Amino acid sequence: MTEKSKELSKTYEPQPVEAQWGPAWEKAQLYTAPKDSQGREAFCVVIPPPNVTGSLHMGHALNNTLQDILVRYHRMEGKATRWVFGMDHAGIATQNVVERQLQAEKKTRHDLGRETFIERIWQWKKESGGTIRNQLKKLGASLDYANERFTMDEGLSEAVKKVFVQLYEEGLIYRDKRLVNWDCKLHTAISDLEVESREQKGHLWHFKYPLTENPKQFITVATTRPETMLGDTAVAVHPSDKRYQKLIGKEITLPLVGRKIPIIADEYSDPEKGSGAVKITPAHDFNDFEVGRRHQLEMINILDEKGYLNEEVPEKFHGMERMQARQAVVEAMEELGLLEKIEEQKHAVPYGDRSGTIIEPRLTDQWYVDAAKLAGPAIEAVEKGEVKFIPHSWQNTYFEWMRNIQPWCISRQIWWGHQIPAWYGPDQKIFVALNEEEAQKAAEKHYGQETPLTRDPDVLDTWFSSALWPFSTLGWPEKTQELQHYYPTSVLVTAFDIIFFWVARMMMMGLHFMKEVPFKDIYIHALVRDAQGQKMSKSKGNIIDPLSLMDKHGTDALRFTLAAFAAQGRDIKLSEERILGYRNFCNKIWNAARLVFSTALPYANPEKLKKAESSFDKLPCRHDLSQWILFKLSECVYQFRLALEEYRFNEAAMGAYHFFWGTFCDWYLELTKDTLKNPNDSLREEFATVTVYVLDQVLKLLHPIIPFITEELWQNMHDRKGQFLTQASFPRPLEEKHFSAFHAAQSRMEAMRAVVEKIRQIRMETGVPLNQKLTRVSVYSSNTAWLEEIDTVLGYGLNLAGVTQIALNDPALREEKGVALGVTTFEDLVVIVDLKGVVDLEKEKLRQEKELKKLENGLNATQKTLDNPNFVKNAPNELVEEKRKSLNEYQNKIREVKEALALL
Repeated sequence: MTEKSKELSKTYEPQPVEAQWGPAWEKAQLYTAPKDSQGREAFCVVIPPPNVTGSLHMGHALNNTLQDILVRYHRMEGKATRWVFGMDHAGIATQNVVERQLQAEKKTRHDLGRETFIERIWQWKKESGGTIRNQLKKLGASLDYANERFTMDEGLSEAVKKVFVQLYEEGLIYRDKRLVNWDCKLHTAISDLEVESREQKGHLWHFKYPLTENPKQFITVATTRPETMLGDTAVAVHPSDKRYQKLIGKEITLPLVGRKIPIIADEYSDPEKGSGAVKITPAHDFNDFEVGRRHQLEMINILDEKGYLNEEVPEKFHGMERMQARQAVVEAMEELGLLEKIEEQKHAVPYGDRSGTIIEPRLTDQWYVDAAKLAGPAIEAVEKGEVKFIPHSWQNTYFEWMRNIQPWCISRQIWWGHQIPAWYGPDQKIFVALNEEEAQKAAEKHYGQETPLTRDPDVLDTWFSSALWPFSTLGWPEKTQELQHYYPTSVLVTAFDIIFFWVARMMMMGLHFMKEVPFKDIYIHALVRDAQGQKMSKSKGNIIDPLSLMDKHGTDALRFTLAAFAAQGRDIKLSEERILGYRNFCNKIWNAARLVFSTALPYANPEKLKKAESSFDKLPCRHDLSQWILFKLSECVYQFRLALEEYRFNEAAMGAYHFFWGTFCDWYLELTKDTLKNPNDSLREEFATVTVYVLDQVLKLLHPIIPFITEELWQNMHDRKGQFLTQASFPRPLEEKHFSAFHAAQSRMEAMRAVVEKIRQIRMETGVPLNQKLTRVSVYSSNTAWLEEIDTVLGYGLNLAGVTQIALNDPALREEKGVALGVTTFEDLVVIVDLKGVVDLEKEKLRQEKELKKLENGLNATQKTLDNPNFVKNAPNELVEEKRKSLNEYQNKIREVKEALALL
């Protein structure tokens, strides 16, 4: 007998379990990665760094649960596992937080000055930043917290400067005047990811522009932003638009301004849209900017950094706020009789996700990366299969963006971030260097004397430092052991919305600086939506908070739910009811363990269990039940491992779920419980030992998904002598010799299971309660030798089927009326149950006739669909095959019902 385990509470309460094991894991330093792989295969993952200002949302919960499943699995596989933890400095977001604090104090950052303001942010980070760290610990994420990185820590700052300087020296970073997304509240350029499009009601104003040579002749243009007309430098028409052929090359006199601007031919203009003529404002529209470049048009910026009109516009509009100017321009055009009409329309308006203000395309001097040159090797690496996207279809999205990539604006007009390592001489000559001392030396060499320099005040886009994450976090530019053993990393798990902003840029930087891809696999997970499939948002009020769900139902329930629904390429429709369903699964595991601890663990053979940890054949496996459950466990383990290796998290989770609940609990524990209660039964020790072994293996199998409950139960099975479950070996399937040897037992048991399930189905359909024993039941097969073989295990199913006995090929029952017939799913086994005196046969006949009618209607409808040539031609192949499969199922069920009616 094994040692007595600690008695478990009657009900599973996740909070105290989670509160115990999280700190215990951290104290034991289970997740602190070795500096090198110590001769073992390495498995390395870098976390998509959450913002230092962030709080755990459902996207974080999904992303980190999936990463943790992979990391725990590979750790239990014995690999040198490193899951890099760190946070992003989140330039604009973090600066916003501290500026709001200053606002409450009736101060601005300018009151403090740059240096003091940055000190204030560092102080905030120390006191309040990183809330998400503890929230990730609550989620059970087994990150290497001891070696935490930050995108502005000393090491990463050195990496950023080195990359900037090298790219500048290679001509891949340069300064240029281009259009950017300008936030008039934050006074900075922002990335496309920080712009959210909102559909709202607006207007389309139609203005008449007079031709210079004939002011009574007009060309009509339309705009949703009237104030930008003050910066127009052309009107474009389509080169094939016959209406305007004679006007191409002529000029119009821009109203309110008096500037003469050309009418140009450009395919950007759509003859089918409006008048077919469009106003061109190169300094304030992204499409117009490209038109302006093609035609060498003047680019006139009419807005200052706050969104007020500058000196480039007529004096009467100077200093007007853009919306005030909009109204003023419309009124002025109307006074001149040049406002043709106003249309109401819905249109998309860009807003800054941090500031909540309308974003303006604005022409400014910024720093850029020549992304097109860096993109070439990154495209080639995916084409050659050096990096694999999962699901595969996402590589098309990657290619589409990379092959049409634009220069990357990397400068931001804020204070918090990596200040650009560039200095300007008195003539604006640029000196780029790792530090001011080097810049001064270069300036002295250039000017021939010591010359004062001014540092560029801008900081780098947050995504610039994030692009270096896979190798900078491992110690680059130093040649560290970590870099040698863990780069390239194994897999990147991320969401699709940052394929462009982060994934692609990590590919470019990794290949350029490390000459190797930064990761081998890129797993793109789906979105978590609400129960109706709607995207979660504050405005809709449908945000599901993972933290409150963990408090209410337990972390394991949330993790299992996310894994169970993480099908490749399919968004997750999440509801609290679904989480409650998997909370029930946790309860099932707990209750099953309590049963095993009380009925099997005391009678299991500890020596054989100990030997079975390293050699499976040490387990006692004489009986079919033992061999069958070990065979089914092996199948489950094999499929689970395969699913995780292929990132099919939902299949791994649900395979384990169905094995544990549907096979181990509902069948094996039920079939063995009488033996386990009987001290005189010779099979008691065998069944007890196998039962404990299977539970042990299932806890290991499920640990990557639900770490808390599995740790609690595994520790309570035996004295683990300080070992934790994550340090145990992950289960492996049976060796081929055992798999073959146990196959016969598996076949016999599955035959018995099919017979019992069919008897249960007949009982349910005919309304026979389970407590009413059926006395005449027979199984039929043309293979009498096979029947005699399965007869050795049929007796185990009597109680589950609610029958007193099961005969074999009973000829008398086959000839009688008033019976029910069922064809099992296993080979050619047929079950006949005597219903006479058990059910009302007339009622049963009416039920069967009603069922037949329903099936025939379904058959006819399906056949009609398949007879429609348009359906077969146009419908997806999967749908056509599904309909054909349904047709066969209808035909088989109709045949069964007709046979059943004939027997009544």
